[in-house]
Amino acid sequence: MTNQPRQVGGGRKSIGEIAPKLAELTDDVLFEDVWNRDGLAARDRSLVTVAALISGGDATQRKFHIGRALENGVTETEIIEAITHLAFYAGWPKAMTAVVVARDVVAAS
Repeated sequence: MTNQPRQVGGGRKSIGEIAPKLAELTDDVLFEDVWNRDGLAARDRSLVTVAALISGGDATQRKFHIGRALENGVTETEIIEAITHLAFYAGWPKAMTAVVVARDVVAAS
């Protein structure tokens, strides 16, 4: 999995002034360490992350991570299929919200 793009967080840039420790953990632990570990490709980590965010109802983080998933090689079709599948496991309203977020992210990219 050395061919995959190195995953870099944006915690310091986005929240560093208000929550410096959370920004540091986001950048140095979550992205620098966890996201770049061997064992799962970045595209697979992205798909898992998007599924977790849909299941948890985290619409704000979902927007960022759907964009990251597209950058990591997850296709629009795969994202929509994952959302459709999750409608039955995570809940219909969460899937409906997710598909609107995905539509907006795809349109903006």
